[in-house]
Amino acid sequence: MTSSPTWLDRRATALVLMLLAALPLLWPQVPPLIDVIGHMGRYRVETARDVASLATGFGFEWRLIGNLGIDLLIVPLAPLIGVEAGTKLIVILIPVLTVASLLWLSREVHGRVQPHLLFALPLAYGFPFHFGFINFCLSVALSLAALALWIRLGRQERLRLRAGLFLVIGALLWVVHMVGWGMLGIGAFGAEFVRLRRAGRGVVAAGLGAGIACLPLAAAFGLMALVKSESPQARSWDFFNWWAKLYWVLSLVRDRWRDLDIVSAGIVYLMILTALVDRRLRVDPVLALPALLGLGVFVLMPRVAVGSAYADMRLLPWIAMLALAAVAVRPGHARLATVIACAGLAFVGLRTGATTASFLLYDRLHRDEARALDHLPRGAPVLSLVARNCRWEWTTARTEHLPALAIVRRDSFTNDQWAVDNAQLISIRQPGVGRYGRDPSHIVFPKWCRGGEGSDLDRAVAEFNRRAFDYVWTIHAPPGAVRAADLTLVWTNGRSALYRVVK
Repeated sequence: MTSSPTWLDRRATALVLMLLAALPLLWPQVPPLIDVIGHMGRYRVETARDVASLATGFGFEWRLIGNLGIDLLIVPLAPLIGVEAGTKLIVILIPVLTVASLLWLSREVHGRVQPHLLFALPLAYGFPFHFGFINFCLSVALSLAALALWIRLGRQERLRLRAGLFLVIGALLWVVHMVGWGMLGIGAFGAEFVRLRRAGRGVVAAGLGAGIACLPLAAAFGLMALVKSESPQARSWDFFNWWAKLYWVLSLVRDRWRDLDIVSAGIVYLMILTALVDRRLRVDPVLALPALLGLGVFVLMPRVAVGSAYADMRLLPWIAMLALAAVAVRPGHARLATVIACAGLAFVGLRTGATTASFLLYDRLHRDEARALDHLPRGAPVLSLVARNCRWEWTTARTEHLPALAIVRRDSFTNDQWAVDNAQLISIRQPGVGRYGRDPSHIVFPKWCRGGEGSDLDRAVAEFNRRAFDYVWTIHAPPGAVRAADLTLVWTNGRSALYRVVK
């Protein structure tokens, strides 16, 4: 451990860094994260089950699954401040908690906050967060805090207390999101293995001892057995897709400006690599081993695991966080520590400024699109059709699940909700919707690239059941793109439109 605390160890510094983590999300009316608005639709259904139009369109049944974090937190908040404000509050707290957990982790491992850790803080806004995997990101923040507690209790040799606490912590973390529980298991095993090796045990004995120490975390396997799914959707596939994995490596902090995002990812990787060759730096295996184990899991994990897409991609920011948190400046190199800290602060400022500007632009777009809801009668079922192209684009409009605002604000049925067994608690009841009842039926592609069962705009407009929907909301498809005599234009902003179905 290094001595002599610096300004990085002050509470005021930690408070400023945590406030900076909240800054990008303060202004946007709705968090501009791809999947979040879709999740908000589900939160409205679960907290307003007495609303007739929602009860007709959706079913919701509480049961145990490893993906309940914000679904549970929103229950007491929705009656007080509403679904939108409650979701925004929780989402803001996720990067704040991530930063706080990383600061604590650095102090537990090194005795003080190390300057390399500053380069890890912007990873709270990594690509999984931008994608809107908010239960997962909440579980990452909690797993980092839990790992810091695990290391602290291990250093103090309060092993019985740790075992009892983590019997509960592991189970609760699994309920938030099962991958966060898995991350904690990897981190706890690696940290305990290193602790036992430092205590003089051999490799085999340390491995066995670390496995035994982690047995309280294994209690969550009992929860997994209770929710085992036979659904054909709950399968794993697309193993060893090296092109996708390379794309995820470049997409570490993917947001809006590709060159800036790729350079930012390169800076993170460079800071990790320099620690391996610069003798003025050291890498603590307490966190380096879990990072290395996590990298192995990333290589082996498929792109789709148990029906959940982008499973491997989600691990990368966590791996990079641990790797950066493992690096420390050796004593006697205070000047180097100052240079790294200043560069780290500049990196935090760059990424925070870019993310804030990006979110302001997304918010402006989303507010304009949501004006369609002013013309939608409360409770009217609406077919949403979001036009997309077939190319992988670095920047998207993040409107894929914007139609769920009709659920949140107008208590309408829309066809954008996920209804996957043992992944979400919502089901589709709306009569007569057919194949246009759930995600991804709301996404339409050009005819030349739709493939498989995907729809294009003309096909969707031609074949949807007019008796099941009262309105059609097209996003990124202007009025001239829709050709149907029984659809009357109600509103348009020039690029999107709302139509009433003439019965």
